[in-house]
Amino acid sequence: MEVKELKKPAQPDLFTSLSTLGHEQVVFCHDEATGLKAIIGIHNTALGPALGGTRMWNYATEQEALTDVLRLSRGMTFKASISGLNLGGGKAVIIGDAKTMKTEAFLRRFGKFVNSLGGKYITAEDVNMKTADMEYIAMETKHVTGLPESVGGGGDPSPVTAYGTYLGMKASAKKVFGSDSLVGKKVAVQGVGQVGMHLVEYLTKENAIVYITDISEDKVKHVATKFGATAVSQEAIYDLDVDIYAPCALGATLNDNTIPRLRCSIIAGAANNQLKDEVKHGYMLIDRSITYAPDFLINAGGLINVYNEFLGNYNRNRVFEQAERIYSTCLNIFDLASKEKINTQEAAIKIAEKRIEDVCRVRIPR
Repeated sequence: MEVKELKKPAQPDLFTSLSTLGHEQVVFCHDEATGLKAIIGIHNTALGPALGGTRMWNYATEQEALTDVLRLSRGMTFKASISGLNLGGGKAVIIGDAKTMKTEAFLRRFGKFVNSLGGKYITAEDVNMKTADMEYIAMETKHVTGLPESVGGGGDPSPVTAYGTYLGMKASAKKVFGSDSLVGKKVAVQGVGQVGMHLVEYLTKENAIVYITDISEDKVKHVATKFGATAVSQEAIYDLDVDIYAPCALGATLNDNTIPRLRCSIIAGAANNQLKDEVKHGYMLIDRSITYAPDFLINAGGLINVYNEFLGNYNRNRVFEQAERIYSTCLNIFDLASKEKINTQEAAIKIAEKRIEDVCRVRIPR
């Protein structure tokens, strides 16, 4: 009997992925003593050092973690550029359970890896990471921001992120409804962590009608009670008849399965990488007559906050003033998308890439 060797399934080629997305560098970090497994993605440093938060998540596979950090770091490049910041795009992910694995030694070891990059990458907080965690990381590197106010940092950036998202909603409402008032508008907020909770606060203060969901029942109960929002199941959020759908959890919630179910006129949320496929799903939304506010623009408030901390002489009022530019930039993106008959994500990327190209030309020695 002839025995045939089974072929192993093809694995994604790492350098092909890097080339496709345009990354400069990816760093794999491992420390056996603490159990640390992390990946740092540096996408583009044309405008300045790559600044982006570190998220900790219990990824199903290491490939899933790599895909996430590549997409997130690329998004940070566009986020910094379109916000007028002199920063490049970077991001880090730590693989594991944040509830059980985070210790002082664990976080300080990660800080050493960040420090080894000599300032090319600057970290900050993200999903499942807090300002207090940044204090431990700062014990091993100066290339960290998002520190507590008690030690001279900018504190929690979530309110600024939520504010920018709120302004993106209002700009979208101006485009779709002719008025940026959200009074009486029905808004479905998916994810009520720190950013989602502050967003709900902004919305309810303007007398919007808010529906919420989250993987944490405790968070849902807390936010619903505090702000008078209506709780719904995680699956039901896609089928609600609302004016605005606001993804504020993890990415890729706009995909082949969910888009046909949506019953909204606007999508404007704080999550990163909401479109599973930027081109395909961007045009699916156009076909459904849904206006999409590009995520990396309207959730840029947090980056604006930590950038100001990074520059020194932090001023919270100045941060909120800079975040207010999101409103007009959002309207400019809608106009460009309409003029060139492209989806809004493509229009936003086009504006971001043009600034990078323009600044690179300025820096070329003559």
